[in-house]
Amino acid sequence: MNIVVLERNSVGPDIPVSCFEELGNVTYYPNTVTIEEVKERVRDADIIVANKSPMREESLKDAHNVKLICEFATGYDNCDLAYCKSRGIKVVNVVNYSTAMVAQHTFTLALALSQKLAHYDNYVKSGAYSAQDRFSNFDVPFYELDGKTWGIVGMGNIGRRVAKIAEAFGCKVIFHSVTGRSTCTDYPQVDKDTLLKESDFLSLHCPLSDLSRNFIDKEALRKMKRSAILINVARGPVVNNTDLYEALEAGEIAAAGLDVLEKEPLELSNPLSRLKDSNRIIITPHLAWGSVEARTRCVEGVYKNIQAFQRGEERNVVNP
Repeated sequence: MNIVVLERNSVGPDIPVSCFEELGNVTYYPNTVTIEEVKERVRDADIIVANKSPMREESLKDAHNVKLICEFATGYDNCDLAYCKSRGIKVVNVVNYSTAMVAQHTFTLALALSQKLAHYDNYVKSGAYSAQDRFSNFDVPFYELDGKTWGIVGMGNIGRRVAKIAEAFGCKVIFHSVTGRSTCTDYPQVDKDTLLKESDFLSLHCPLSDLSRNFIDKEALRKMKRSAILINVARGPVVNNTDLYEALEAGEIAAAGLDVLEKEPLELSNPLSRLKDSNRIIITPHLAWGSVEARTRCVEGVYKNIQAFQRGEERNVVNP
């Protein structure tokens, strides 16, 4: 089988992917962005491995042999599932490979913002600490997680892991289901208004859909506590970036930690790029999923998906 890996570097050049060569004739491309690039590169493919590359009729119509699309990810919003199904193309993803790391990064952002780590690190490195006559300094207030309310949007594998960690810090956990179909009974499920009004920390872990797009917008931000910290490690468009910028500038919420943005990489036209105060906002370059361990598990998951397909077995199919 001809296997075409369109975005080899999406898992990092430090992570080996040579295991795919056990399964067929492999062609690697470091990155593939445009529809025209996809069309040309997958023309003779039986199996496509992709992440963000557009997988829809315009890019796949000339790929007459393709039978399987493997996501280098859990998300599959780059795929037109209905079109793929109409062609008999199975789409598979990798599940649960990054849960531990995304949960860890959620708290990395929350703790850095709530404890003003950037301010105090700079205070010491600037020489201000060495110049003072007392042993401690706390000129910018910081707060505990213990006793706070931690709100979660999306109670899947990552949301549940975050909930357990938040409980360990002494937080009360509440959550909201965007679809209203969550079966989780371990924590109180609340409506959107209650979630916004009661959360001291609000972390987003939901897939991107028509229901979740712009879930956090101007109206939502105005309902949040002025002391609240927002964390988005889900998908960028779940948060309206312009509305968040205006809310931070107006002091409507205290701070935001983002690993994802409406468009990536960060465009200079995005107003969030103008905020340089790390006490109010920390933006990381879509790396929450990307520990060495998680990226290795991702590659292994794709390998197992292809292997299962070649044996005639269904594994992680998202368009059955």
